[in-house]
Amino acid sequence: MLKDDPLARVLYVDLSRRKFWVEERRDLFEAYLGGTGVAIRLLEEECPPGADPLGPGNPIILAVGPLAGLFPMASKTVAMFKSPHTGNLGESHCGGRSAIALRMAGYGAMVIRGTSPSPVYLVVEGDSVQFRDGAALWGVRSSYTVGSVLRDLTSGSGLRTIMRIGRAGERRVTYACVITETYRHFGRLGLGAVFGAKLLKAMVISGQRYLPVKERRAYRETYDTIFEAATESPLMRKYHELGTAMNVLPLNEIGALPTRNLREARFEGAEAISGERLAREYLGRRLACAHCPVACIHLAALRIPHPKEPYFYKTSMLGYDHEPIYALGSMLGGSDVQGMFLLLDETEILGLDAMSTGVVLAWATEAQEQGLISHEETGGLTLHWGDYPTYIEAVRRIVAQPNAFYRALARGVEHAASVYGGADFALAFGGNEMPGYHTGPGAHLTYLTGARHSHLDSAGYALDQKMAAEGLPPTPEGMAQALLTEERWRQVLASLGVCFFARGVYTPELVLRALAVAGFEWTTEELNSLGRETLQRKYAFKQREGFEPAALRIPRRILETPSPLDRVDEPFLRQAIARFMKGVAEE
Repeated sequence: MLKDDPLARVLYVDLSRRKFWVEERRDLFEAYLGGTGVAIRLLEEECPPGADPLGPGNPIILAVGPLAGLFPMASKTVAMFKSPHTGNLGESHCGGRSAIALRMAGYGAMVIRGTSPSPVYLVVEGDSVQFRDGAALWGVRSSYTVGSVLRDLTSGSGLRTIMRIGRAGERRVTYACVITETYRHFGRLGLGAVFGAKLLKAMVISGQRYLPVKERRAYRETYDTIFEAATESPLMRKYHELGTAMNVLPLNEIGALPTRNLREARFEGAEAISGERLAREYLGRRLACAHCPVACIHLAALRIPHPKEPYFYKTSMLGYDHEPIYALGSMLGGSDVQGMFLLLDETEILGLDAMSTGVVLAWATEAQEQGLISHEETGGLTLHWGDYPTYIEAVRRIVAQPNAFYRALARGVEHAASVYGGADFALAFGGNEMPGYHTGPGAHLTYLTGARHSHLDSAGYALDQKMAAEGLPPTPEGMAQALLTEERWRQVLASLGVCFFARGVYTPELVLRALAVAGFEWTTEELNSLGRETLQRKYAFKQREGFEPAALRIPRRILETPSPLDRVDEPFLRQAIARFMKGVAEE
């Protein structure tokens, strides 16, 4: 790497002592590039075995890649921590301005230790780190309000990122998220709860550092190549036009859209909540992450009439994509767009992960229908499919936690089912709630074997659809190997900080070219080795913290509801899991 690249600098913050310092870790970044590769190494260093996820020993690691701030769609910050939701590896990626702000502040990574003695928010402005009193922000109901206050209290707009938690994080809901730039999130696995446990309400990061390149002409040519590949791609145009909400109707058509807690995989109300309808009738604005020409962030303009004043409306701008539409729409049997958006707005106000929230509510609805949960436990609420006012009230109680039932829901569907029953229809994989694809065994293997138990791990849903289109019968060995190959390469992209939507643009050849401009002379084999080693390290951490692949619970519901590749078979999944894990361990 180039000698004047600030990527090598790691900012350490000790909340307990209210101190900070910077260390040069050039060897770390030269060996692992950044992002996921560096984050897992720092997590190994900082997190002792058996650490309480909500205790002072659990660090927060933020890391960016060497392409951030230099090339299009290299916009992701990786967060790593021990997850309070699953008890093992927590990893979440966020776009917006987070990556470029951290790099422009002069850092490739940030390590946050300890627990503050009182609520605090951090302001990082280049080499300055301030610990500011956060008591006035603690307990504020709306995350939107917190963001507005921080924008007024701090400077650096344009090169600034604002990260904050809502009441869910303060209350340590294990699937609380961290919100950045209002419409982006560190969404899954409970980073918001870790912030809350540390009494860290928010962080504001900004800077104006110079980012060096090896040779300006080569940089310009490489930049133009990547930019043109992105803007001329039909898929990227689709992301711009409709975003991932374009998936709703195709998934529904093939019978892969989870509906009413996956009792079904087709939703009669799919057209009403489709990306096409939302773009036609609700789209108010598109946004892009820093250095991204695609602008896949879609904001709906929701006009809510004043209850007493005619012709007066409150207009709210809400970010939407496929996952919240699935989780708060079809999964809950709801096709009332305004109701769905109001529920989404409540999750944003409180700072909850929308996917986990929807799956938790779907499980609770079915559990109440089956008599596993009484009206006394719900506090008098009767949960009905598509009943958004009741769901909104239930979400508020999940955060407030007035009784044992809502405290159980605040720990996720895996925990709630262990207390009240209903494990057969509790749609969690490795403790993390189901994403919005029931395409076949590939999708469910991704949820089971991916280090984050997320559809963004090895993208098995795409493999299912490819096999269905080509009429290819899946085999456990073939599917496991395809997912393993994809997952290893995704470790490389995540180490670079590249958005996974751009995986078709950032080919190995183009990655090497971009790295050379940034001062990293790597080979294809070295990239592949990084992918293998990073995946191994992530699984070593998971298994160190008690994760057992052979003991993974497979929800019976996914075996009962047909997918486009027919019914999912448990022996098939078990064989594929074993083969995948054998591949992870291989050198």
